[in-house]
Amino acid sequence: MTATKKYADEQLMKVVLAPVVSEKSTMIGDKANQVVFRVSDAATKPEIKAAVELLFKVKVAAVNVTNVKGKKKRFGRSMGRRRNWRKAYICLAPGQEISFASLD
Repeated sequence: MTATKKYADEQLMKVVLAPVVSEKSTMIGDKANQVVFRVSDAATKPEIKAAVELLFKVKVAAVNVTNVKGKKKRFGRSMGRRRNWRKAYICLAPGQEISFASLD
């Protein structure tokens, strides 16, 4: 049984929210063949792996997930907070790559 058949396709489409484009993620992509995505707060590692393999047709070697705390920000006189979010580091199998410039 493959990982994509374990979950419903509609469920997997909601897991990966957006790629994270920053200096750190670009450097990691060049050195370690990894891609960084913003993912759903409730997503698990197997769900993230299945979603990336389904969406981008690549083979995923490993998934590391970190929870990013929202920053405290000031809005006028009152203090507020940005929301917490979840970041996934996707390690691709050798020879695999995801190019965001060529997606249609």
